[in-house]
Amino acid sequence: MNWRPTWWLTFLAKVWPITGMSARATQIPVIGKIFAASVIPLFSGKNFNVSYIPVNEELKSLESIHLPLMVLEELIRRSAHRVTIKRCHCRESNGCKEFPIENACLHLGQDTKEHAPWIADSLSIEDAISHARHMVSLGLTPMIGRVRMDNILYGVPDRGRLLTVCFCCHCCCTVMSSVRYFPKKARDCVVRLEGMKVAVDAEKCRDCRSWECVEGCMMRAYTFEGGVMRHDAGRCKGCGWCVSLCPHKAIRVEVADINAAVNELLGRINGFVDYNS
Repeated sequence: MNWRPTWWLTFLAKVWPITGMSARATQIPVIGKIFAASVIPLFSGKNFNVSYIPVNEELKSLESIHLPLMVLEELIRRSAHRVTIKRCHCRESNGCKEFPIENACLHLGQDTKEHAPWIADSLSIEDAISHARHMVSLGLTPMIGRVRMDNILYGVPDRGRLLTVCFCCHCCCTVMSSVRYFPKKARDCVVRLEGMKVAVDAEKCRDCRSWECVEGCMMRAYTFEGGVMRHDAGRCKGCGWCVSLCPHKAIRVEVADINAAVNELLGRINGFVDYNS
């Protein structure tokens, strides 16, 4: 078991805003480049590789299984051990009123046994699946992958056996609000699901000036040009939030081959984290 004081989660919530400010600090001329060079190793390569799994209802397998549950249940059933972190630092630091602060993120893998009992609660496979289903039903977007920073935050020795599953809200999630400020090398480690694309129906889309899609996109991948909506696929990270934001239902997400996308994601995760032994 790791050593972290009983007040550790409260402390993290207090200092958590620094994480967002740090991402923005990389944009400061000269000093930002120096700071970015120092943090890039922790947020790139083998230390950081994540994907968002959109929760849009239309994304289902041929067996009519909802995409995020298809991924999450497979990961949970394969995992050697499972815990849920007692409180979400992002939501607690922002005083979130929309989504639960308690029992938020899942950690999977043998090294989750290192979490102190005042940091996380162990879960059975069925309890972890039930938790994941509940979080997805609330509209929270799973972010899944290797996050070396979690080992540091919770004092878990880095043996490559800890897989992070965050259930993110767009109002509070630090990564969602900061990723566009990441240095490119780190930004590229937030990987869009394979074969996923966003389509805008030009007949439904209006230059409504509500700007919900433009301002709500965490990557600022939308622009209006000549009264026509433009989506920059190169910037998009595939969270699917824009579908919910559009008041005219003009945006949809598509995955060319859901089974292939899931297989690519699981294979990529296996390359970074040994969560099932």
